Amino acid sequence: MRLPGGWEWIIILIIALLIFGPGRLSKIAGEIGRSIREFRSGIQETEEEETSQSEETKENDDKS
Repeated sequence: MRLPGGWEWIIILIIALLIFGPGRLSKIAGEIGRSIREFRSGIQETEEEETSQSEETKENDDKS
C-alpha cells in the first residue's frame, strides 16, 4: 500500500473540511501539534535520563 499523493491529500483535506468545518479543524490541528511537541519532549527527556544513567554507571565502574 502506498502513501497518498498530492491530489489525494487535497481531496482528503476538502472532505475533512466539509465534515468538521473550519473552526473545529483548526482546533484539531492545534491539538495534534501540541501532542507532537509533548511526545518529542518526552522522548528527549528519556534520552537525557538514559545518557545520565549510563554516565553514572561508567563512572562507578571506573572507580571500582
